[in-house]
Amino acid sequence: QGQLVESGGGLVQAGGSLGLSCTPSERTFSWYYMGWFRQAPGKEREFVAAIQWSDLSTAYADSVKGRFTISRDNAKNTIYLQMNSLKPEDTAVYYCAGGRGMGVSSRQNDYNNWGQGTQVTVSS
Repeated sequence: QGQLVESGGGLVQAGGSLGLSCTPSERTFSWYYMGWFRQAPGKEREFVAAIQWSDLSTAYADSVKGRFTISRDNAKNTIYLQMNSLKPEDTAVYYCAGGRGMGVSSRQNDYNNWGQGTQVTVSS
């Protein structure tokens, strides 16, 4: 399986914005979905957002709805997570993940390809 290369993240004040990107090292196919998960210190990894590569259907965790937007650029073979109105509780390591199938999934076990993670820190 190819690698998922993440970029973006960093430190931002509460209320600010950050963008993350994730590029698979190999070309994705139309029946591939990708997602973002995050893990805060001392907590379990949780679902953030997902997108189906072919029909652009999306899913979001309730905690980020209306603030985060997942999208993809087919020409660049890249997905993005735009994070607005960030809160201190959004602080976590964010992971990009990919899985094969139709639709989208919020379940970690449905994803078989994971990035190394990128740190997002939101200061109050």
